Amino acid sequence: MLTGAGRLARIRVRGVVQGVGFRPFVYRLAHQYQLKGWVRNTSGSVDIEVEAAEKAVRNFLSDLEDKAPPMARIESVKATFHPPKGYTGFQIEPSLSREGQYQLVSPDIATCDDCQREIFSSTDRRFHYPFTNCTNCGPRFTIIEDIPYDRPKTTMRKFRMCPRCQREYDEPLDRRFHAQPNACPDCGPALELVDSGGKLVEAKDVIKKASQLLKEGKILAVKGLGGFQLACDATSDSAVKTLRERKRRPSKPLAVMITDIKEIERHCLISAEEKKLLESPQCPIVLLRWKQSSDISKAVAPNLKYLGVMLPYTPLHHLLLKEAGLPLVMTSGNLSEEPIAKDNDEALRRLKGIADYFLMHNRDIYARYDDSVYMVEGGQPITLRRARGYAPYPIFLPFKAKQILACGAEDKNTFCLTRDGHAFLSQHIGDMENEETLQHFENTIELYKKLFRIELEIIAYDLHPDYLATKYALEAGASSSLKLVPVQHHHAHIAACLAENGVKERVIGVAFDGTGYGADGTIWGGEFLLADCKDFKRVGHLEYIPLPGGTAAIKKPYRLALSYLYTLLGEDFDLAGLPLAGLYPAEIEIIRRQLKRKINSPLASSAGRLFDAVAALAGVRGEIDYEAQAAIELEMLAPDEIDSAESYPFSIEDEGGMRVVKLKELLAAVVEDVRNKVAVPEISLKFHHTVAEIVTEMCKLIARESKIKRVGLSGGVFQNRLLLKLATAALKKEGFNVLNHRLVPANDGGISLGQAVVANFAEI
Repeated sequence: MLTGAGRLARIRVRGVVQGVGFRPFVYRLAHQYQLKGWVRNTSGSVDIEVEAAEKAVRNFLSDLEDKAPPMARIESVKATFHPPKGYTGFQIEPSLSREGQYQLVSPDIATCDDCQREIFSSTDRRFHYPFTNCTNCGPRFTIIEDIPYDRPKTTMRKFRMCPRCQREYDEPLDRRFHAQPNACPDCGPALELVDSGGKLVEAKDVIKKASQLLKEGKILAVKGLGGFQLACDATSDSAVKTLRERKRRPSKPLAVMITDIKEIERHCLISAEEKKLLESPQCPIVLLRWKQSSDISKAVAPNLKYLGVMLPYTPLHHLLLKEAGLPLVMTSGNLSEEPIAKDNDEALRRLKGIADYFLMHNRDIYARYDDSVYMVEGGQPITLRRARGYAPYPIFLPFKAKQILACGAEDKNTFCLTRDGHAFLSQHIGDMENEETLQHFENTIELYKKLFRIELEIIAYDLHPDYLATKYALEAGASSSLKLVPVQHHHAHIAACLAENGVKERVIGVAFDGTGYGADGTIWGGEFLLADCKDFKRVGHLEYIPLPGGTAAIKKPYRLALSYLYTLLGEDFDLAGLPLAGLYPAEIEIIRRQLKRKINSPLASSAGRLFDAVAALAGVRGEIDYEAQAAIELEMLAPDEIDSAESYPFSIEDEGGMRVVKLKELLAAVVEDVRNKVAVPEISLKFHHTVAEIVTEMCKLIARESKIKRVGLSGGVFQNRLLLKLATAALKKEGFNVLNHRLVPANDGGISLGQAVVANFAEI
């Protein structure tokens, strides 16, 4: 308690308080209340000493949290009080490095309104300058090499500020005070345009020339915040199809960047929540309902109702979009599932043959960073891919964690490092299919360990022995004294859901995904668990079905459909009247033999595979070229009016204490509808209602015995917004408290968080 006319307060502020204009804010606040003392950055916090009359110090402490800069995230403010020292002024002290301490690092921030005004003002010295930024926006995480966050520890250190930029940087009342990427045309990074051979394209105005090339149908590789993006005219069928062919991405949806909200409204329907998300400082890609009247090429997102849209988030993007006057495809600069290219030479090498021209610059990128992807469902933003704008901001845990590395899954990989009450979930790494992605994974782990001063105690990993992330964990454990904790895939899904919702108590966990290595050696994916952060008990699952050909069945859903039919309805089932009847008889016979002889046909209880099978059975899609394509297109065909109560029959049987959802009746009913030429949208809606009903009925049965009325929904299948809506509504109607994902992806991008949580409570 402060007493007396004057006291000194020694204050330590933790959170995202560096790189967000916090020190100039403190400086201005101190002057407002006529306080004396100092403020400085350290490796672990922002430290402040102030002295003045008691009332002024109290007001200062109150405003530190209440009026902090918009991108600051205050985690704690701790103050102790001492006799005054007799300071005569207030100043900003040099940064102080402290051994072993760490601070939270700001994600990159979309261009603020003030900087946008400057780049489009012909009288401003930063007119059309594509690297304009201030303390409220610009690159952060992608340029930081170490903490404290000061220019010498960023990739901006090679650019010496001109006198005018230096004055801004040194003036505490300027909005560019200690903006580490501060620059202008006289002293900062510069653009250049080169052709596919690396030869410089002479142009008086590089942005204008690049925009002209885009309007001519050319494909450009554009160096963004966290790596290169491939851009083309989104309204041109020819340009989009050419990009798809070169990138080897036949139909997976592409993201589109559009100039402003008014222009987006020409192409998509936007809710208030979606608009807020689009315009947020994080500026993610948001999935919006696509208008039929839009002139954006249907080849951008074939067979989908939703378009992935984002606003420009760097000055370069703003200038390029404004000059081109077109919506632009803006997709990751890579080939297939390789990591995004980040360096100029690397881009010229890896993207040769894809891009016609390269719009690049000489500001180095330290950390690769893909765009984040969100959808809004039930009025809530839901993460589908967590990267730019969000990572490496932590997920706050409801307990103090050990120092753990969780290595994540094979697809949509992220890793997670924990310390204290923080879970540092990495940005999206990608599918661990090649050496380049593994190298990206390893390099980013080392960066996070350095930034957050992690001294590992435990490594957690998935049970699947062939995952590259699992192999990395086992090799790291073998070469050290680190403790290794294997974590079952679906338990990790539910633990991640619990962690982000701040729940430690046991729940009924519904984990629906494609495939995950089961504790019994089979493939799981349609699971009902009683689970908490420590352990789980499997209490139910979907019926096991063989996957003929293993991975081949995943890529060819017609194989799954045949497996369901022959397994559940008899090996002599007649395919007459079904789309499957058009398959080559020889292949049908091979699949039949595989199933009969149990050759390369692992058993799976997967909900994702059930969706694929029904999609193939209904004639939606028999083969896929990206994950979950058949299931997604089945969802897209469902009508907008979803209140129909119709569903397909199913049964739940007790098999030795394990509840198993039997699917024979469901498959037979779908077959009948297909043969009777019932419209596919009706089949899709009935099927979605059925899966929601399966979830609800199973949870009701489990709740009767367990007395648990809280349900956690996780796994990639719950990124199906129709299923999520139906299942959530049905569960709530039965009195369940429903937990789902918002902060981390429900798919395998959230697995590493769950692994870390389980490992923290493991008895080692």
